[in-house]
Amino acid sequence: MKAEVRKVPADADGNPTTSGNRLWSEVLSWFWVVMAFFLLEATVVQARMIPSGSMENTVLVGDHLIVSRAGYDAGIPFTRLQVPLWREPNRQQIIVFNSPVPNSPDLIKRVIGLPGDRIKIVHGQVFVNGTPLEEPYAQHDPLALDSAVENYPPRDSYLLGDGISPSWAAFVAKSAARGEIVVPAGNYFAMGDNRDNSYDSRYWGFVPRSNIIGTPVIVYMSIDAQGDVWDTGRIGDRFGAYLDALIHPSEVRWGRLFHRF
Repeated sequence: MKAEVRKVPADADGNPTTSGNRLWSEVLSWFWVVMAFFLLEATVVQARMIPSGSMENTVLVGDHLIVSRAGYDAGIPFTRLQVPLWREPNRQQIIVFNSPVPNSPDLIKRVIGLPGDRIKIVHGQVFVNGTPLEEPYAQHDPLALDSAVENYPPRDSYLLGDGISPSWAAFVAKSAARGEIVVPAGNYFAMGDNRDNSYDSRYWGFVPRSNIIGTPVIVYMSIDAQGDVWDTGRIGDRFGAYLDALIHPSEVRWGRLFHRF
């Protein structure tokens, strides 16, 4: 009887492999795939979703964005540490950043004031260094044009309500004497496009350059669901919104897909 000869599995170097070796090789391969993903997310692009209407109608609740970090920031995987890079945002550019307010989620706003700029708002009109800023994207409530947020800095910071931090209220009070806010070096003044429904620099102050993560590039998905399903921690509700959009495609805002900024 002719003896049966079976080929013994070998690795790239011709050494015999065992099931344990194959398992370890598979684990190592997936480890490098995962590390490459985290490196890409930390330094190049991130996916973000929008839970609030502070940037309407430029960015809608339920928009899913690709955010470019290239040149702005390099995050260290598995930490909240960020290393600022060489790129600086332009005036009127939309940015994503770590909120200066402790224990708050990341924010998306528009840069209005650059370092050294003098900012004031009169009946909703923004002035930068004494010149009116053209803002076709801004949304205003006509009934709120006499409010403190539309006339900034207000003569009394308490008119901004409980949302203003004490340290910023003191800064605003000093700035009101000269009628404008001066943006210090290494910082930015940012506001939402939905001017009367945005918790922004008017309430908590400047955005440090080190907080900036990147700028949105494109909308890759947009779902018209209840705003609170996109809040932090609502994983189950979010999964339900995706499933509902799959069953009812009309809930997808198809016209916003691949919208560029």
